Order: sequence, then C-alpha cells, then structure tokens
Amino acid sequence: MSYLETAAQFYSEVAQTPQVGLCCVQSTPLQLPGLKIPSQMQEMNYGCGTTVHPNELGNQPTVLYVGVGGGLEALQFAYFSRRPGAVIAVDPVAQMRQAAADNLEIAAQENPWFDTSFVEIHEGDAFNLPVADDSVDIVAQNCLFNIFEPEDLSRALQEAYRVLKPGGRLQMSDPIATRPIPPHLQKDEQLRAMCLSGALTYEEYIQRIIGAGFGQVEIRDRRPYRLLDSQTYNLEENLLLESLDSVAFKVIIPEDGACVFTGKTAIYAGSEPFFDDNAGHILQRGIPASVCDKTAAKLGALMPDKITITDSTWHYNGGGCC
Repeated sequence: MSYLETAAQFYSEVAQTPQVGLCCVQSTPLQLPGLKIPSQMQEMNYGCGTTVHPNELGNQPTVLYVGVGGGLEALQFAYFSRRPGAVIAVDPVAQMRQAAADNLEIAAQENPWFDTSFVEIHEGDAFNLPVADDSVDIVAQNCLFNIFEPEDLSRALQEAYRVLKPGGRLQMSDPIATRPIPPHLQKDEQLRAMCLSGALTYEEYIQRIIGAGFGQVEIRDRRPYRLLDSQTYNLEENLLLESLDSVAFKVIIPEDGACVFTGKTAIYAGSEPFFDDNAGHILQRGIPASVCDKTAAKLGALMPDKITITDSTWHYNGGGCC
C-alpha cells in the first residue's frame, strides 16, 4: 500500500468516526459575526492552522479548497463569498466528501445566511484539480500537502499554480520541521498520514513553493505544533514541528529572485533622506518599513551603520516593499 493509499484509508476512518485532535493541534476556528460552526464540523477540525485570512477575501473570490475535511474552512470561505459555486471543495475520499456534505447541511440549518449551493463538493485530488487553467482566485489547503513526498508536493503546487488566475493566491497551512526528519520516520506511512513525519524544513518548503513559479510568499503565522520526543520516535534528540500559515501569489518571479515576507523591517538612522536609486526604496528616518527578506539583506549590507534590520516576526499581513 502506498503512502497515499494509507492516507486515504486513514481519512476514510476518521470521516466516519471523528477523533478530536487526532492529527493536528486543535485551535479555535476564526470567529466571525453571525457564523455558527456545527459541533460535528468542529470535531473534524483536522487542520494545523488556518487558511482563511479576511484581508484576502474581498470581492467574493472563487475559492478552490483541496481536501475538504469536515467542511469547516469551506464554510468560512463561503461566509465571504455568498453565491452559488463560490467555493469548490475537492477530496478523493468518498466518506470525507459525504461527511462534509452532511456537516454543511447542518450548517445551513444553523446559519440563515448560508445555502449549501455556496459550496460544491467534487471528487478529485491535488494532482488533478477539476477546474480550468487560470480560473480561480484562491486555492487553499490545510494540513494536506505535508503528507506528500517532496516530488508529489511539487506536483501539487504546480497544479495549484495552473488553476489560479494571474495574481491569484495559494493559501496554505502545513507543519514544517525545525530540522530534517530522519528517514525511518519519513518512511512510516501511518505517521505521514497523521501529519507527523512528512514535514519539510522551512527553507525546503519555501523553495518548493517558489520552484512552482510563485513570485511572492507571505508568512501569516508560525507557531509550535508538535514535539517528536526522542524516546517515542527513536531520535537522538527531541524534534520540534511547527505550523506555518502562508499565502503565495501567482506573480512573475523577479530577476533577482522571489520576494518572501516574514515580518522583517528596515529602520534608517541617517541624517539625510534615503532613496535607493536602483530599487526605488525610500526610508524615513526612525520609521520601520516592512521589507521582504531579500531586500532586508540588501539594505542591511548597503549601510550597516545606518540601517537596522529587525528579526522576522512571522506575522506579516501585507503593505511591504520588495
């Protein structure tokens, strides 16, 4: 049995018998006025973070959600796009599709604003998304892509890139590893299905996203996720997994490389106005300016005595400069 078949069997079982906190850290879902989340849907909250970022959801975008789970984030996306077919949810596991459909029926009874037509549930997988090229505003997935082998992850990212409109956004939440996961854990298909052994390091994960063609990546959040202790998992020392929420934009990669925003700022302390003729950066004295990591490195090297570069906050919500 392949790791994908193991994952399908695993999620078929948890779709029929929800297990709270089974594979991921349980977090309180995004609270929105007038949104009531059914208890069964909450119990099937198997995501490790969130992909629903209100700042990205103006103008009722069309959302393709990969791996529907219990339907929680599909419902949250529908909150912002209240029209038939606004959310297209895709899942290869029949039992999970049925569980999500049942949960959304309950949600329609508990939320007067919601109609089940807002969310379409289709059979499909991350490698063959059932929509046309350049057709959706957002692709989202929560705690799914981390179970893939690295080359399959690249395939899934390339498929997401294919279906996004120019300027569209890939919104993801996945575990990452603070150091490479040893081969004996990577080969454990059950642990991979449980989101515990397939995670890449942050650097590897971001490079896979950029390798698929995304020219800008913004980190929305980064937090502790699980600790793989040395005794249980046969490790030389404990290994911390983290949860990473990111938004990747389908824009052209600049000649000097993709822009990755992690919450760094540049602060100018010189006496004369600062203007970078080569890149157009303007820094006002004493005022932090959000910059991508690439620009942070360049500015820090340009005037190390007058420009302070702050550390990554891992909580970036836009407005910076490349």
